[in-house]
Amino acid sequence: MSDLLLDINLQQLPDEYLAGAWRVASRVLNQNSPASPLALAVRLVLSPGKLVAQAADEQALAQGSWAVQRDELLKRPYLRFELPQEQVNALVTRLRRSPNGEQSQLSLYFASGMEMQLERV
Repeated sequence: MSDLLLDINLQQLPDEYLAGAWRVASRVLNQNSPASPLALAVRLVLSPGKLVAQAADEQALAQGSWAVQRDELLKRPYLRFELPQEQVNALVTRLRRSPNGEQSQLSLYFASGMEMQLERV
């Protein structure tokens, strides 16, 4: 991945910047749910309103929905993931993009304590 990635202001983040296919580059698991679909996924596909968590063989571990929510005070973006087995919120802690938008890195911190670093596929 290119070294030239720019930080995006999360308070002004367009929701469509989060859509697309993301590879899980790194993950720090929590002890609460290490077997959940999000904890096992190697790829997340976020299309309008639809979430697919994929395993290494590209088979779907789980399908559900996602949405962007913002807190009232600071307008920080949260991703709300709804899967059959779980419903979780993840704070978007950082989004970096190349000037042309082809490369991105997304950092998420889940309410459960799991942290995930994603890279655009």
